[in-house]
Amino acid sequence: MELEYFRQLARYNQWANRRLYAACARLPERAYLQPRPSFFGSIHATLNHILVGDRIWMGRFTGHESGIRALDQILYPEFAGLQVARQAEDAQIINFVDALDLPTLNSTLRYKRLTEPRDSMATPLRLTLGHFFNHQTHHRGQVHGLLSQTDVPPPPLDLLLWIREATPAA
Repeated sequence: MELEYFRQLARYNQWANRRLYAACARLPERAYLQPRPSFFGSIHATLNHILVGDRIWMGRFTGHESGIRALDQILYPEFAGLQVARQAEDAQIINFVDALDLPTLNSTLRYKRLTEPRDSMATPLRLTLGHFFNHQTHHRGQVHGLLSQTDVPPPPLDLLLWIREATPAA
């Protein structure tokens, strides 16, 4: 059950990102990059941070160096590059979660925090995976709010909407 739930969250994540990026693609570049009162300062910077966080966690999950040096590191200065990278990352997330087995899910993830690299952390993988998906949802909500300040309406991103769309009626 729990493995299937994380697999659903990986697919929901991809669906929600596609919807959010499709809405952002409708913005003029100026509006997309415009500084806005928010934690990361713009729609672009917030979308970028979601990818930064995903790469950090995927690096930890897979044991590969992420290359990320700061939580606000700009990976792609323009929308098109960020969108292509987002699509690739979502596919990697699905592949990773699909390959998980229960012993791995029940294992302890050992990692160092980016902001405090001297501290070693040890957290059950299932909890860090839950945090991983929650982090994405949290920041997508911020982008959703920033979109509401533009002429482009933010798309519905509810998990239950995705479940209804992903599950054909019986």
